[in-house]
Amino acid sequence: MSEKKYHYYYIYKTTNLINGKYYYGMHCTDNLNDGYIGSGTILKRSINKHGKENFKTEILEFLPSKEMLIKREKDIINEEVLNDPNSMNLQHGGGGGLSTDEHRKKFHAAGGRSVWMMFHDIHRERMKTDMEYREKVLIKIRPNLDWTGKKHNEETKKKMSDLKKGTCYGENNTQFGTCWITDGIDSKKIKKDDVLPEGWKLGRKMKK
Repeated sequence: MSEKKYHYYYIYKTTNLINGKYYYGMHCTDNLNDGYIGSGTILKRSINKHGKENFKTEILEFLPSKEMLIKREKDIINEEVLNDPNSMNLQHGGGGGLSTDEHRKKFHAAGGRSVWMMFHDIHRERMKTDMEYREKVLIKIRPNLDWTGKKHNEETKKKMSDLKKGTCYGENNTQFGTCWITDGIDSKKIKKDDVLPEGWKLGRKMKK
């Protein structure tokens, strides 16, 4: 069954006249006076709070087809728009996913559990199909994961190395300022400034 054809395909911008917050979207219609001003999660909440009469919608650009409309929306709703605190958009144009941490926080705060579940589905699908994304998530939540027998790609290896740089030297090292001592049977660590207990000496009893 072929997709319905419309007379008009356009990009619009809806602005809250009270606080200046805005929303970009795309719309397909046969009637330019159908009263449509957008359906975004934050936008709908804002309309419920302030009233539809306090919003202005302007058509920014007409496109010849839905395919061109989707492509154009991707250009307009970009990273800069998503991270703008005055923007009510939550997703990349064309229905893209989430990107930065700030974008994710904004997305979660906007919709409560229903929006969280939507993101969860996106995350779950990417964990199945996007191995690079999967590695990044696992490294972040399970830094001590045993990767025996598994291989990281070169980009992931570099990022892991960058994360570790500066964390294992000098005062950043958890063993900084300590030393091993032994009584010939047992070994333990003490601070270098501590007095050496009677019968103990510097060094470590190695297991055979």
